[in-house]
Amino acid sequence: MKRGYLAEVMLALGAVITTAAFLMTFFWAPPSLYPDGRVDFAQKIFYFHVPVAEASFLVFFFTAFYGVRFLMTKRKEYDVKARIATEVTLFFVLLTMATGILWTRVEWNVWWQWEPRLTTYFIMTLLVIGYFVLRNSVEDEERRATYAAAFGILAFIDAPISFFITRVVQSTHPVVFRSGGLEPPMLVTFIVGQIGMLMLGYAFYQLRLKEEELKERLEALKVALGG
Repeated sequence: MKRGYLAEVMLALGAVITTAAFLMTFFWAPPSLYPDGRVDFAQKIFYFHVPVAEASFLVFFFTAFYGVRFLMTKRKEYDVKARIATEVTLFFVLLTMATGILWTRVEWNVWWQWEPRLTTYFIMTLLVIGYFVLRNSVEDEERRATYAAAFGILAFIDAPISFFITRVVQSTHPVVFRSGGLEPPMLVTFIVGQIGMLMLGYAFYQLRLKEEELKERLEALKVALGG
């Protein structure tokens, strides 16, 4: 199966599965309860917040991976792949921030709180944005690719820190689902949402990469035709 066709299939399936997860969240999965028995409707946000956050970490890994490959080989294709991975990462980072802030406003009655998870993830957001600022500030193509690769590798270090910070440092950031296990409808809905979002992440990356490759072929054709 060709990569472009697979990406289109994954995009369609991801859209259907993510839509199904949305419907399951509000019409099938039971709400979580506070210790005092009150319904925690804000918990529904995490059926989307967690999958997009996971996707941001996973795609950001490929920024670092292809950055390493570029530094080892100096092949332009790896610079392009790293850049596109960071573009997709930025999309998921912004979704993560938006859904996280929405939960914070509903649950804590504030728009932001400087606790470990939010702070480290905010730093990661700034680093992802900084990656593009760096690229746009260097004119020489090879130097730009080299600096971006090194920056992307260093920036990714914040991703595992942000992911594990609540496990090693006391934090007010909530555990997504309370202890005691998940009811089957909650677990199934959560897994469906994760699968759908990861499929979308793959599709976004591959389709964006295909677009970039077509653009490069067009530029090469223009040069071959003399302008």
